[in-house]
Amino acid sequence: MPNITSLKCTTCNKEYQPRDIDYTCPICGPMRGTLEVLYDYDRIAKELTRSSLQKNQNFTHWRYLPLLPIVEEKYIQPLSLGWTPIYNNQALADRLGIQNLWIKDDGRNPSASYKDRASSVAVVKALEKQVPTITAASTGNAASSLAAFTAVAGLPTVIFVPHNAPKAKITQLLLFGAKVLRVQGSYDDAFDLCCTAAEKWGWYNRSTAINPYLGEGKKTGAFEICEQLNWQVPDYVFVAVGDGCIYQSLWKGFKEFHRIGLIERLPKLIGVQAEGASPLVQAFAAGTDTAEPIQTKTFADSISVGVPRDQVKALKAVRESKGQFIAVSDDEIKKAIALLAGKAGVLAEPAGATGMAGLMKMAQNSEIKPDENAVVFVTGNGLKDIDGVMQASEQQSVLVDNDIADVAVKLKLV
Repeated sequence: MPNITSLKCTTCNKEYQPRDIDYTCPICGPMRGTLEVLYDYDRIAKELTRSSLQKNQNFTHWRYLPLLPIVEEKYIQPLSLGWTPIYNNQALADRLGIQNLWIKDDGRNPSASYKDRASSVAVVKALEKQVPTITAASTGNAASSLAAFTAVAGLPTVIFVPHNAPKAKITQLLLFGAKVLRVQGSYDDAFDLCCTAAEKWGWYNRSTAINPYLGEGKKTGAFEICEQLNWQVPDYVFVAVGDGCIYQSLWKGFKEFHRIGLIERLPKLIGVQAEGASPLVQAFAAGTDTAEPIQTKTFADSISVGVPRDQVKALKAVRESKGQFIAVSDDEIKKAIALLAGKAGVLAEPAGATGMAGLMKMAQNSEIKPDENAVVFVTGNGLKDIDGVMQASEQQSVLVDNDIADVAVKLKLV
């Protein structure tokens, strides 16, 4: 028996039953009318406890099933996701002048990105609804994630991506068997075209924000932080932001664990955008509850979003958490890629390293106290966009003759 009680509009607060609505509030529209999934928290508090989790040997994000919107468990696909590693790196913490730093590497998920958390839930919901086809718009990661899970489920998939999506992500899509449509335009253009197609042909739409169930998968990253840090919530959590869905989902996750009594306090969430794609930073600074559309320019393709689709929830979350939205330059992101790889052994794609760039910037500006600590989410593996990652490398390979003497010369050992 699922624990969902209703779906609540973020703007007008009208509540709907899940059987009556699929996407957004018809009164407030697709941008302001994003829906929040509500649960029977009193019932869940009795079921999901520190003791029950300690006994639970299912080390995937399905260990949090009482707080997930699944009706029929038989549709859960066997790909193992979640419970990604979290590394304590004291050397980097000392370098940044903070007490502790943990790096959570979600590039270790099946398709090498955080988006697997959302796609795993979306595919279950699509199978529950017995839809003929599922679709999504994506800069690449959400699409390849969805295609991985639909490949296992045998569910036809149509994907809309901007024409310049990285080759590695397109390759994943094709090999997973999705029909890939490269749209002549931006991610925002691909998003709008996908929504039109879904409505026209009755496809189930996995696109971010308009589908209320995606954030439910994404919030499990917050649950894992709490457990993996032995219920000691960090002072700050840093994460890259595009549409705002991961950001608001993490906040929902922390709030839910706090509500059912598993944690005693809440962290400040820092959402980090690229300077060339920072509509939420601008809206936060202006004190508005919505963001103005912008033209984007950044090499961090996964967060190159000019019209953030989860902006209302995200801007609400940043203020509730007493956090911030901040912007970093592409050069700062490149430095973060190099630092994560060279000092933590974590290879991050540009967007995946953007949270780290935000921490570096705030630490440099003394905005974090020496006795405070932070978690940085790495949301995608560097092999997803190797051309982008290569821009962060200051070293080049060296060609040598098949001769030990030439090796000595090239390494300046003689």
